[in-house]
Amino acid sequence: MKLHGFPISNYYNMVKMVLLEKGMDFEEVVTKPSQEPDYLTISPMGKVPCLETEKGFLTETSVIIDYLEELGIGPSFYPSDAFERAKVREFMRYLELYVELPARRLYGDAFFNRPANDELKQEVRKSLERGFKAIDAILQEGPYVCGAQLTYADIYYYFTMSVVARLTKISLAWDSYNELPGLRTRMELLAQRDSIVRIHADQRAAS
Repeated sequence: MKLHGFPISNYYNMVKMVLLEKGMDFEEVVTKPSQEPDYLTISPMGKVPCLETEKGFLTETSVIIDYLEELGIGPSFYPSDAFERAKVREFMRYLELYVELPARRLYGDAFFNRPANDELKQEVRKSLERGFKAIDAILQEGPYVCGAQLTYADIYYYFTMSVVARLTKISLAWDSYNELPGLRTRMELLAQRDSIVRIHADQRAAS
């Protein structure tokens, strides 16, 4: 398999972590989001990541992750119980809709030198406060976000919160990494995994 994308992309790194955790063979193809006709033939919205398989191409992070899960290679990161699997998917969806999506409105301000006005910043902060509160409400007891075992929710959590915590500090003068209860502890735990150590090393090498 070939994973198309680039090391800075949080969604690319989610898929890369799954591949590494499952011990699957894959090749990385450095690719930026593009509206070029050739790339649109494999990723119709021009986004990354894009997974190239022997049967064709797959896009959208959650779709790719479920595909890798269904191959049955390596450990599963979904609980065996149907309700607990749904809780993992719920957590992932909350991160996408109520944390990453509102934060994206300030990506230009935080990372691409496109200043945002104070009104937008306040709107985003209020949305993130609601999102963080909702995430906190569905956190389960245990070292990981859905309990005692690593799940796909932790993979989403790590790569979403690593970006969003940087953004809140840069754009909102809000040290969410240290102020949100338990965030730093969970992030430090996940950062010890070999897969994340490898991903950060690859990011440094590419910079």
